[in-house]
Amino acid sequence: MKRLSDIKDKRILYVATKNSDYLRLVQEIELLRRAGNTVTVISSDKKSYIKRLMYVYRRLIRVDMKDYDMSFIGFAPQLVIPLFRRKLRKKPLIEDFFISMYDTLCFDRKIFGKNSLIGQLLRLIDKRTLSAADLAICDTKAHGSYFCREFGFPADKMSVLYLEADSSIYYPREAPKNKDFTVLYFGSVLPLQGVSVILKAIDLLKDEEGLRFVFIGPLGKKNVRTGENITEYINWLPQEELAEKIAGADLCLGGHFDGSIMKARRTIAGKTYIYRAMGKPVILGDNPANHELYSEGDEGVYFCEMGSPEKLAELIKEIKDKRSI
Repeated sequence: MKRLSDIKDKRILYVATKNSDYLRLVQEIELLRRAGNTVTVISSDKKSYIKRLMYVYRRLIRVDMKDYDMSFIGFAPQLVIPLFRRKLRKKPLIEDFFISMYDTLCFDRKIFGKNSLIGQLLRLIDKRTLSAADLAICDTKAHGSYFCREFGFPADKMSVLYLEADSSIYYPREAPKNKDFTVLYFGSVLPLQGVSVILKAIDLLKDEEGLRFVFIGPLGKKNVRTGENITEYINWLPQEELAEKIAGADLCLGGHFDGSIMKARRTIAGKTYIYRAMGKPVILGDNPANHELYSEGDEGVYFCEMGSPEKLAELIKEIKDKRSI
């Protein structure tokens, strides 16, 4: 059992603390079912994360592992495996180690110091959680290598499952022609995304004629930029409306663009899969993770030095000028 695709005709208990329409969950469950497995899903759509956790815990307490051949713990296995390790380890255990709590909270968001008591506790939880797995799934080779190195997990038990966009929502489509060259970005404004780099690039291009930016995400009024170019800011959109906005863009910003957070170099931004599923030209951060799937030779794929608003602004202008010829 070296990959998720190796698992066939099994009775699988799938557990996740994320809502059931979360893309990663949908992707994994569909992949397992396509292989002829019978998948029983324990998850919750309650808005409160605490209520979702309590629901999942109550269900797990009543589970009899004799009814299953193996278990798969999806999003945030750190919140499930330490509490139910003895029960789950009665059968082969798979987990999606999509996010390291230690890496995210100590290096990405920098809430705790890596050597602090909480930092070391987070590292221990990550290590203990990962050590329970017979097979672990991650999102990129770069991320998998880091997890194995940092937490001492065997490389032959780590498998990569790249994200996929929801093709029922995100697909190529016609859109009205723009008067100005339109550059789109959407995101949750997390540090590793490098939003500050994007905003500084917008500043550098504020007087560029025939250029329009569309920024979708909780940016906050203090960060809104103004200039001679028309710039549109939208706080949030349902997925179907987001897809329409993307369809109307001439160029999309994928990232990640932060140059200081190492996690930004090990991951492919989820929005990148969406842009490419819709056939849109995209600028990516020049990092090892992005190069696992994309290259300069791919049509509509451009790489930019991470952490440099000057390089990003220069590349946007270069692509705009080429497209207008």
